[in-house]
Amino acid sequence: MRERFRSQNSGQASGDEILAMLRSGNEFGLFLLYHRCRPSITSYVLRNSGDTDDAEDMLQEACVIIWERIRAGLYTNEAKLETFALAVVKNIWLRRLSRKRSERNTTIDPDTMPTGDAGPLEDLVQEERSEIVRRALESMGDPCRSLLILYYYEELDMKEIARRMGFANAATAKSKKYQCKKMLQLRVGVAEGVKP
Repeated sequence: MRERFRSQNSGQASGDEILAMLRSGNEFGLFLLYHRCRPSITSYVLRNSGDTDDAEDMLQEACVIIWERIRAGLYTNEAKLETFALAVVKNIWLRRLSRKRSERNTTIDPDTMPTGDAGPLEDLVQEERSEIVRRALESMGDPCRSLLILYYYEELDMKEIARRMGFANAATAKSKKYQCKKMLQLRVGVAEGVKP
């Protein structure tokens, strides 16, 4: 029943209705935003040297950024949500393309390459980072904690995670994983003293 409602109404909610849902913390608003923005974002990324996976990543990242800005009270509503989402994607995508180009143009000097043997300092830094990630993960509530554990530690695919956690499908689980991963990254950054 819920899926039928979603598919019938995903294109019918106005931008103001979606915005109100997002402001109230209603995750269905995120679903509606995702489906509303998908065609324009996919088209943009595909026209600009990306593939469907890139487009999906950009769409998810834009939705998370919009969700976080709205929930933090930082969204000013000066543009339609779809327009804002596309602007976010353009900025992120252009930075990513620029980084890819600079990585391709970088030459590698074999004499400066690390040997693969980590020294004691690198081991200590890695242990501290692992502890920060572990604590940040423990501080997260469900479903995020469980989802990230199933994906990163138990290495389950999205279809199995969706089945175990009761998500409608693998795409829903993937979208939730992306949100949870961003939340974890934010918590780790705060713990490491990085300003969000």
